[in-house]
Amino acid sequence: MPTSVVTGGAGFLGSHLCDRLLAEGHRVICLDNLDTGTLENIEHIRSPEFDFQQHDVTGYLEVPGAVDFVFHLASPASPIDYLRLPLHTLKVGSYGTHNALGLAKAKRARFLLASTSEVYGDPKEHPQSEDYWGHVNPIGPRGVYDEAKRYAEALTMAYHRQQGVDTHIVRIFNTYGPRMRPHDGRAIPTFLRQAMENKPLTVFGDGSQTRSFCFVSDLIEGFLRLIGSDYHLPVNIGNPGEYTILQLAEEILRVTGSTSEIVYEALPQDDPTVRQPDITLARSLLGWEPTVGLEEGLRSTLDMDADRETAHTAS
Repeated sequence: MPTSVVTGGAGFLGSHLCDRLLAEGHRVICLDNLDTGTLENIEHIRSPEFDFQQHDVTGYLEVPGAVDFVFHLASPASPIDYLRLPLHTLKVGSYGTHNALGLAKAKRARFLLASTSEVYGDPKEHPQSEDYWGHVNPIGPRGVYDEAKRYAEALTMAYHRQQGVDTHIVRIFNTYGPRMRPHDGRAIPTFLRQAMENKPLTVFGDGSQTRSFCFVSDLIEGFLRLIGSDYHLPVNIGNPGEYTILQLAEEILRVTGSTSEIVYEALPQDDPTVRQPDITLARSLLGWEPTVGLEEGLRSTLDMDADRETAHTAS
């Protein structure tokens, strides 16, 4: 039975990854300091092969026994979180990544870094391919997250080239699904919460900025295909379907049947004007592409979160 360590395993993405790994027959060690993750995300897991440990990966990291895979997902990821925790975000990208890579080296494990499309900044190339180096403001308010991930990528490649660690880097584009926190500040959970409460949907700027939205199950499939490959450079994993933020708001109103109005607020500093992955490499290298469309994914998110809330209330 393979053993996988998942840092940030009680977060939105991490908890879905833990579910998938357990379903694939792995023993899973879930590490999370619960800054942005929550025990509610993993309370449904009853497997004896699941071990949760409350731990901050910026501190010394030691796991007894054999480890086959290390998935380093730990990091504040929403603007609300990394603006609230700027120093910790930088430490997770540096010390945390170093510690996770050190664990993978010591255990001779395969390592996957959850990087981000934010390494491209406000891109001058559209769509964004892996060989684009980005256009990032390193000292702006978003710089703590963008540069932490860029550094983490550089550190990962250094461990691969100098130390021989079997590393893999996934650049994650906007992902959504059940278990996203309603108040995490990102577009889909914010719009869904506002629509379900029949409150105005707050669109920043004129809503013409674009994003591409990948359902979480598609993303996790990409993780597993990538870490099982022999490819070590970054790979974009995301849905190339591109929507303006205004189109997203209108789609959420349609799916939810909400009567909310749309209101407009000032655009945050350094907010990317476009975001769309070029997934040519993922298609050719991994045979991967998304299978869940936006409407289907939004309906699944609503249904699964509603079921979860019902179960939580009943208990």
